[in-house]
Amino acid sequence: MSAEERKEERTDVEELREVLDVVAEKVPGLLRELRNVLYSKEAAEGMADAVGTFYKKLVEAGIPKEEALEMARGYMINLREVLQGLKADKDLQLKVRTAEKGDGEEEDS
Repeated sequence: MSAEERKEERTDVEELREVLDVVAEKVPGLLRELRNVLYSKEAAEGMADAVGTFYKKLVEAGIPKEEALEMARGYMINLREVLQGLKADKDLQLKVRTAEKGDGEEEDS
């Protein structure tokens, strides 16, 4: 590998690290904001209204109540699973950052 290729590869790695640093810095705040939006009183009221309206309209359209109830359950998003998935992503990002810091320390020695 030529000196120019090594320099270009190093530049690419440095750029990637910069991007990952920005992502690692911004994502936790975005996750907190998302959690606050999803679990706020207003979000709960909005979801309850939407699901209730959905169920009511199904019953009014002649869908049997049991089927309408199942459909309304399916209409709801399981937010806990979504947020657990986001937490897993956040944990992975933390591991990547920790590993990167370890790599940087080895290079400096």
